[in-house]
Amino acid sequence: MILKKNNIAEYILYLWQIEDYLRAFPQQAGANQELHDLNEMMHQENIMEAGHLQLAQNALSELEDLHNDLLEQEATYRAAVLQLTPSLNLLKAKTDRPTMSDIEACLILLYQIMLLNLQKHPISSETAQVQQQVTKLLQYLSKTYKEQ
Repeated sequence: MILKKNNIAEYILYLWQIEDYLRAFPQQAGANQELHDLNEMMHQENIMEAGHLQLAQNALSELEDLHNDLLEQEATYRAAVLQLTPSLNLLKAKTDRPTMSDIEACLILLYQIMLLNLQKHPISSETAQVQQQVTKLLQYLSKTYKEQ
């Protein structure tokens, strides 16, 4: 769980990537102990088709709690989030869950961009700009989480 403490946002994205990997290549679950254990958890939690591990959901909840605390406590953080709000609302409107949290929307954006990059699909300059803003926000959140 060192990754979680060092960078909770990367930890969540890592878990999502592993979930997708195990769904696509279930035969690889025995490649190492970590994959085996995560695969077992996915089976136990009945998320082999869709959904996220409770580990990822718990980490997301912790990050959202910190986000909400910072919104109340730090004007600079609040301003950064307000600047992103129109882009996040647009992203959320394009999903089947338009009421998802801003932090989940940020993580989904980064995950989707990662998938596009893997497929060698370009992103627009507007998306790249939002990606930079989201990355800075999540870096700050992860740094603050680590310092707790």
